[in-house]
Amino acid sequence: MKWLWMTMALAAGMAVSIQAGVNGGLGRRVGVLEGSFVSFLIGTIVLFLVQLFFGKGELLAMFSVPKWQLIGGILGAFYVFVMVLIVPKVGVANSLMAVVAGQLVMSSIVDHFGLFGGQRIPFDLTRFAAIGFLFLAIWLFFRK
Repeated sequence: MKWLWMTMALAAGMAVSIQAGVNGGLGRRVGVLEGSFVSFLIGTIVLFLVQLFFGKGELLAMFSVPKWQLIGGILGAFYVFVMVLIVPKVGVANSLMAVVAGQLVMSSIVDHFGLFGGQRIPFDLTRFAAIGFLFLAIWLFFRK
């Protein structure tokens, strides 16, 4: 079952690559903030319809969760805005290499301390080496 989840994550990563290219082009045509807004608006409409037909009916429970759990939308908007802004300037691959590096550094911190109720996975020498190799890969991607 773990392979199914990892395959889904791989597909999501591929979707992010397509999204970055599409949103970068949208931003060039309509403006960075406008492109970010349009992207989120369409995503919001689609998610509204999907949850309407397939959701568990617990949408109003959002008022009873800790308020910090509601910042995901803000973080998502920040991500889309940054990608709409930088993809036309540095390309999809360069943008996503930097995004992946940021994700791995922050997720390693989250895992190490077990933040947000997650499992504690200590940061060890192997993970340090992997992140080091990732930054080497970024350097190779970005150099001319």
